[in-house]
Amino acid sequence: MGDWVWDGGRPSIDLLNTVRERVSHPRETLRTPDDLARWLSEAELLDAGEPDAADLTAARRLRTAIDALAFSSPSEDDVAVVNAMAAEAPRGPRLAMRAGRVVAAPPEWSARGALGRIAVDAIDLLTGDELLRVCAADDCGVRFADRSPARNRQWCSMRRCGNRMKARRHYAAARTT
Repeated sequence: MGDWVWDGGRPSIDLLNTVRERVSHPRETLRTPDDLARWLSEAELLDAGEPDAADLTAARRLRTAIDALAFSSPSEDDVAVVNAMAAEAPRGPRLAMRAGRVVAAPPEWSARGALGRIAVDAIDLLTGDELLRVCAADDCGVRFADRSPARNRQWCSMRRCGNRMKARRHYAAARTT
């Protein structure tokens, strides 16, 4: 099981956070198609089909493109990657017959469809007014959407980096007195 972080606030940011220890020693958590299947399942984005090596490559390319568009120097290639994946997103509910009645049936979320939903989420994120941040802990690097009322959130999570950094400051102050 991967050590995934779900503090991003959106699926597109949670995908970015599948690279752990980004600041010190970047570590890939989506190493195999099975890892991608587990991540998509835990993100509640996959209920049909199993990802293959091509889907894993697509997920990593999408993650790199979103990160570049949000946090570094975007390129036309990054835009093209996100747009191509967004085109793979299922188009919403469809009709089905059940017990002689017409009902709405949700689309099946294949791996490509799930990545498409993430790309659509990234488009909404990148063109909206949400504030994107990187955790202020010098050894973290987790990305998140700052939805705090004052728009001044610093840590990916208070239970992880926030408490750790506050404890470090407290112990440093205690040692100097």
